[in-house]
Amino acid sequence: MSDLAERAAELVDAGRQLYAREMVPATSGNFSARLDDGTIAMTVSGRHKGRLSIADIMRVDAEGNPLDDRRPSAETLLHVQIYSRFAQARVILHPHSVNATVLSLMSHDELILQDYELLKAFPGVATHDCSVRVPVFANDQDIARLAAQVDATLSERCDAPGYLIRGHGFYTWGASVEDALRHVEAFEFLFNCELRLRGK
Repeated sequence: MSDLAERAAELVDAGRQLYAREMVPATSGNFSARLDDGTIAMTVSGRHKGRLSIADIMRVDAEGNPLDDRRPSAETLLHVQIYSRFAQARVILHPHSVNATVLSLMSHDELILQDYELLKAFPGVATHDCSVRVPVFANDQDIARLAAQVDATLSERCDAPGYLIRGHGFYTWGASVEDALRHVEAFEFLFNCELRLRGK
């Protein structure tokens, strides 16, 4: 099986898992994987993530330009930014969960997650006795401008492999699809805890 076919199959499966958890309603969300040749496997724009097929995964180059006549996700540049910033990132998942969306609307420019045992699900966190910052960005239809803002901010203050976009959802990444799915699950648990602490 080719690298593209293998990564595409993993993204298809991730879509089904996240849809089963009600995290990618309608045609929301987008997924990608970095391929061995430096290109990126990316979900095609407008596809329902719970009903993806391998044919719904296309390739773009390292700058996000399509390598066939299809249109990749409108947020492709956000994926390009993460791959450019973090060498260890091999898979990116962007769900639109209720918890992430509501919590992002209640937060300012960052969310602080502190003293949770489950913080140890994230790379580099060895104890619950810490605080982890998750940046929160204003939603912006100008994706190039948003990607530039994300890039500047992640270089200064991102402790966990993820960030929120206000009223939108969250991005997370990992060295494999299993790692990225683990981060999704951990973030969702932590977001749910934060909402309960705030009485929501």
